[in-house]
Parts: sequence; C-alpha cells; structure tokens
Amino acid sequence: MASTISHEDGLRDLLTTAPLPTRNVQDNLSDIAAEVAANNTGVKQLLDLVDRYSLPVVQAYMRHIQRAACEKMRRALSAMPDGKYSFTDHLDDGSPIQATITIKGDAATVDFTGTGPVLRTSNLNANRAITTAATLYVFRCLINEDIPLNSGVLEPVEIILPECLLNPPSAPDARDCVAIVGGNVETSQRVVDVLLGALKLAAASQGTMNNLTFGDGTFGYYETICGGSGATRDSDGADAVHTHMTNTRLTDAEVIERRYPVRVHEFSIRKGSGGAGQHRGGDGIVRRIEFLKPLKVSLLTERRGPYSPFGLEGGSSGACGENSLTRAATGQTESLPGKVQLEIAAGDVLTIKTPGAGGWGRPREPSAVE
Repeated sequence: MASTISHEDGLRDLLTTAPLPTRNVQDNLSDIAAEVAANNTGVKQLLDLVDRYSLPVVQAYMRHIQRAACEKMRRALSAMPDGKYSFTDHLDDGSPIQATITIKGDAATVDFTGTGPVLRTSNLNANRAITTAATLYVFRCLINEDIPLNSGVLEPVEIILPECLLNPPSAPDARDCVAIVGGNVETSQRVVDVLLGALKLAAASQGTMNNLTFGDGTFGYYETICGGSGATRDSDGADAVHTHMTNTRLTDAEVIERRYPVRVHEFSIRKGSGGAGQHRGGDGIVRRIEFLKPLKVSLLTERRGPYSPFGLEGGSSGACGENSLTRAATGQTESLPGKVQLEIAAGDVLTIKTPGAGGWGRPREPSAVE
C-alpha cells in the first residue's frame, strides 16, 4: 500500500481526525490504491501506444475518433425535421426543468431557459458538468451504432444554460455554496426525461435512482434501486431495470444478508405500475427489507408525487413510487416522504416501491372479433 499511495500517513490522519471521520480507513485507502493502479494502467497503455505508433499518430487518431463522432451526430440531426422541440417536467418540489431543442440542418441548440431557480434548501441542484453529461447521453442515443463515446458527439450541439438549478453560480465563500449531491443522482434523471420527451423519443422512465443508505458507527451500505423504463414508438418499456446513467447493480439478496444485519423479505416486480399505452411503460419493483439491529437509514428518492412519470402520444403515466416503514414495536405502517433520515430499531421493515414508467400511444381498441 505504501508504495502506491504518496503521503499515506497524512491521508490516514485526514480521514480519521475530521469532524465526521471515516468508519473504515483501510477500505478508503484500498479504494484510493485501486484508483491509483487504474490510472497507472491507463498511463502505461497510452505510453505503449505512443511507443508503438509515435505521438503524432496517436494524437491524429484521437482527433479522428472525435471527428467521426461529430460527423455521425450531424448525420443523425440531419435526419430529423428542422424545428423547435420543447418540454417541461418538474421535480417533486415543483421546480420546473424546461428544455427547448432547436434543430437546424445538421446542428442543434439545447436551451434550458425556463428551468427553476437555484435551490437554497435542497441538494437537488445540478451543475454544468452534470447537465452537459445528461445532454451528451441523450444525443448519443440518436446515433444508431456503436461508437467510442467522446466529446465529438456534442460538437454540433450548443447548450444554453442560464443560472438556474442546473447551473448554480460559483461561490467564493463556502457558506454561500449550494448542495448538488442529489443533482447528480436525481436531477440528472429528470434532465434526460425532459430531453427525450422533447424529441418524442421515449416516455419518462422511473426518473430516480431510489437512493438507500443504512449503517451505524462501524459500517455504511448504499444502493440504488431499479424501476421501469419508458416506452417508445417501437417497443414496451422494460421492467425492473436501472435506467440512463444509474450504472449500478443491486447486491444479491444472499450476499447482502450475509454481510449486513438485514433480511430481504421481498424483491419483486411491482405489477401494473407501468403506464398503459400502445406500448406500455415498464414496471417498477417492490423491495422490502427488515433491519436486524438499530441503524440509521436515509432515503433520497424522486417521483414520489405529484409529478408521475409521463406518457407520450396518448400513453398513460407510470405510477409514482412509495416509501413506507413498519415499526416492530407497534406493528403500525407509516408513509415516508421521498427524502428522509430515520433511526431504525431491530425488527423494523422498510418497503420501497419504485416508480413505473410512462406508456407510448393510445391503447388499441379491441376488435369485434376479439
């Protein structure tokens, strides 16, 4: 370890003497060592390329990859009718996220003017990097072939991003900063839904990562939870999947029960939670977890109402998610808000019902023969 992490003793001191110190410093140091190793592997592979082909050739092919992505993006935009495509959706607190996409020839402008102001009492602000990444993701989806993902995709796309909850101003004083942690996991999902909705490419997916954390002074566990994906003109949405930029997998029930003081009572598809339509929206899931010792639990979730995952072209909306807790001491079940921190007793059971997704098109009327 000491050979891969510079100033390890200083880092260990920072992690263990902070006002909120780490619960497992060795895990942190191992994570950082893995990051260093991954970066060193990348450096070695890049230098090997340079040694084999020369620096000018490697740099030229980097430019070729970006130029190819740009050209493919221009072709995809040229295939779409010129015009303005607008859509607005909302966070659960009512904050609007609005986008107007203007396509002209082989170029596009994405204008987020009309999006709600910076959130001073919430951590759902995003920043320019998050918003740009979500926009890149959507426009990459327009290219119907495999390409190396790179910034060339956005070369023909101009992003107009005024000061708003998607682009809070930088603050010279930390006391004036606004929180963005929820913007990365939650608001980014809404940006994607809005852009796909504007282009009429897909109904809303579940629109949340359903962030669940629990732990105590000795450990911490974090998972994001799957739900429904939005229907399209050509197909139904998928049930019980992570959508868009979630990029995680759920821990197997056997593994989580072995490693942590919990018991998974249910992990099932939430039947009927996807919106109806010519193509139906995907269903969410039901995840029911019993805690076997007192713990602290946090939920950071969206699409808990009143803004459900929208359908398109006459398709119905998907069902909103629901969070609830059954207390072992009383047997009573209480509804929980989308964002909450709790003190859990042994035997308490948390139930998370994730949102379904929107449907596409009006359902077909049954024929007389049917």
